[in-house]
Amino acid sequence: MTHRLSLATLAGVPAELRPSFDPGSLRIGIVHLGLGAFHRAHQAVFTDDALAAEWGDWGIYGLSERSRTVPDQLEAQDGLYSVIERAPSHRRCRVVGSIRKVGLASDRRSGLEAWIATSRTHIVSLTVTEKGYRYDPATGRLRVDDPAIQADAAGGDPVTVVGQLVRGLQARMAEGGPLTVLSCDNIPGNGRLLRGLVDEFFTLLEPSQAAALRAWISDNVTFPSTVVDRIVPATSAADLEEARQLLGVEDRGAVVAEPFRQWVIEDDFAAGRPAWDAAGAIVTADVLPYEVAKLRILNGSHSTLAYLGAVAGHETIAEAIGEPALDRLVRRMVHDEVIPTLQPPPGIDLARYADEVLERFTNPALGHRTHQVAMDGSYKLPQRLLATARDTLASGRQPRLVALAVAGWIRYLGGLNEAGDRYDVLDPMADRLVSIATSAAPSEAVAARLLAIREVFGDDLAGAAPFRASVGAWLRRLHEDGVVRTVAHAVSEPA
Repeated sequence: MTHRLSLATLAGVPAELRPSFDPGSLRIGIVHLGLGAFHRAHQAVFTDDALAAEWGDWGIYGLSERSRTVPDQLEAQDGLYSVIERAPSHRRCRVVGSIRKVGLASDRRSGLEAWIATSRTHIVSLTVTEKGYRYDPATGRLRVDDPAIQADAAGGDPVTVVGQLVRGLQARMAEGGPLTVLSCDNIPGNGRLLRGLVDEFFTLLEPSQAAALRAWISDNVTFPSTVVDRIVPATSAADLEEARQLLGVEDRGAVVAEPFRQWVIEDDFAAGRPAWDAAGAIVTADVLPYEVAKLRILNGSHSTLAYLGAVAGHETIAEAIGEPALDRLVRRMVHDEVIPTLQPPPGIDLARYADEVLERFTNPALGHRTHQVAMDGSYKLPQRLLATARDTLASGRQPRLVALAVAGWIRYLGGLNEAGDRYDVLDPMADRLVSIATSAAPSEAVAARLLAIREVFGDDLAGAAPFRASVGAWLRRLHEDGVVRTVAHAVSEPA
């Protein structure tokens, strides 16, 4: 019988795989919303390494937003789990000990409000993905007409991230001291955005209550922006078996990641932080150049490969970029259309960075599924692809390859790959988007109707006639000629 990973069984794990500190003696100083695989393979690992470099009360209380699955997995293991780093010529496994408590944010028994309120908590961090913020990605504004947002403002147990955060800040104002709220999601200016969403939530509260909270937050709470980067595919049954063999105990919370990791953090903390810089994080006064480069180069090409690769029948990102035409497309799009819109971060050669990013995508050991990357496209498109389109149009040029990527997203919304296999389109706006994408209208009309959805495309791109026509023309070719022939044609044309 194989025992579960836990504090009691940790001594039986090979010494080189165990944390270098005693997890059982670690006190909580960080409350984290969004206990998914990415947080466990990224911020929690950075924190683990920071604790090894400089001890402090920086244990994490991780809370899942929607499901008890991960809290149940980790609670039985005293918060311990392993991370398997995997590349063709690299494999490393380690147990992470920085998560000391787990729970479900919407469960009153989690005590979320009290944990945010206590002065022992110095940081509230978030990894809830774009859709978790309940905002309009085209404008960056809170959807104050969202029924769940309105219910949270009216009272009762909050179910949205912004509602939970505001409720916790109200309690903190009464009981605690300075606090840092740290967003770790793939959103431009994520700290500024979250600060704005909190402020917009106040418009739903009683005016005097909102005014007092605004004033207190202005004096006591900071919202640094961050850039996060690590490829973390979904964990499979084979991954769990590999973890068991490496650890000698069963680990139902294991996650898999590539060896590369990056974290850029704005240096604006109200009440201290772990020694994340000692763990390899970049702490800087300005994260903007890093975040724009990462979102447009890495995430933009990732999404492009996901949409077109999935339609062509490729299961993984590595398979998609292994298709010569798709490889040439993303390289050409990044170098010809994306990089010219960017300001290089200090010390970063963007062309070299882009080549390194695309090389990371070729890692077959990750098994990163195209459909996983393609999820929630309506929230991801604005910062990953549409920002490049806007800046290219503003410079007087046409973003023809970005237009092809957008057409690939529309083709993906059809829910049917070129082999005739159906798949589910997972997106908060799926019902609306799929009904348009699968209509019998001509491709140009379908493209025009989708580009008119202001929540995704704003008020400008639908009116950019050449861009709208280009998306429609590429969509027609994708339907008529298929992905590979269309892409091969696109990259054969001069820039």
